[in-house]
Amino acid sequence: MDHKISMYLFVSYLAIFTLFFKGFVSSFPSGYNNGYNNGHGYGLTSNLNYRFYDRSCPRLQTIVKSGVWRAFKDDSRIAASLLRLHFHDCFVNGCDGSILLNDSEDFKGEKNARPNRNSVRGFEVIEDIKSDIESSCPLTVSCADIVALAAREAVVLTGGPFWPVPLGRRDSLTASEQAANTNIPSPFEPLENITAKFVTLGLDLKDVVVLSGAHTIGFAQCFVFKHRLFNFKGSGQPDPNLAASSALLSKLKDTCPNVDSSDSKLAALDAASSVKFDNAYYVNLMNNRGLLDSDQTLMTNPTAAALVKSYSENPYLFSKDFAVSMVKMGNIGVMTGSDGVIRAKCGFPG
Repeated sequence: MDHKISMYLFVSYLAIFTLFFKGFVSSFPSGYNNGYNNGHGYGLTSNLNYRFYDRSCPRLQTIVKSGVWRAFKDDSRIAASLLRLHFHDCFVNGCDGSILLNDSEDFKGEKNARPNRNSVRGFEVIEDIKSDIESSCPLTVSCADIVALAAREAVVLTGGPFWPVPLGRRDSLTASEQAANTNIPSPFEPLENITAKFVTLGLDLKDVVVLSGAHTIGFAQCFVFKHRLFNFKGSGQPDPNLAASSALLSKLKDTCPNVDSSDSKLAALDAASSVKFDNAYYVNLMNNRGLLDSDQTLMTNPTAAALVKSYSENPYLFSKDFAVSMVKMGNIGVMTGSDGVIRAKCGFPG
């Protein structure tokens, strides 16, 4: 069967599935938007509204859904990329669309920061969606809100949960390469450091475990985990966890041979279902098959390991908690009201 027809049928099935699944995660705890704030504008805010654009741009969510769908049909990897784009935006001075800003002669943005360079994707998808929205609702919808909605649609299109996205974010005029280098968790960091970065933003260890579940879709470049295949902690040997699965280790070595030229090659974060949003990521961790250091290290903490076990056994619990954590993350450091701007083009501050 033709690849595009197969993808169309797959996406159509997921869309039907989502209609039945929406009600499962459609509500959040009362007072949810009244939470932690560390004095730097981070944390939760009460100024976002689920129905913010109902009158000013009633077709917004349809336009975003259509744009993500078009991109996904041509490139199934884009789902994970859009989800990651939202994550990397929110962890640098809040969910303000700063990651989208282009470098110029007198402006240095976040696109070329170490965690983003030759890695973060999806900018052109957001820009295309923004162009469609501008034709319908000029200078009304922020790029930050488009990123948040696109991340939700990406999860839904791959079989994950639907959740209502609070809206009303404004776009920043600035960006910070230094903050991107410092604030975005690295796959090489110990769990304690990663958790500390989450806590600084009003999140917690549970959010670390839940949001790490986004690695149920997408790919990683070989250089991120190749040390686990050939020279784990300077031993000259593979990571014992991966070595316990000889078939997986052999497959990864074939994909990522121990030469510099393989650094940019890709391997699925969840080899069992790289384009299906499910709980297989946690099943992999239970079987010591996590790809990244930052994945498998969750099993070294008793609290995190208990959550991994729960999610590996209960996909509905994972979907529910993932939706809640995504709303929490989407509230980090947002600008609302008269703060910030509404960009006409997402890559340019004016």
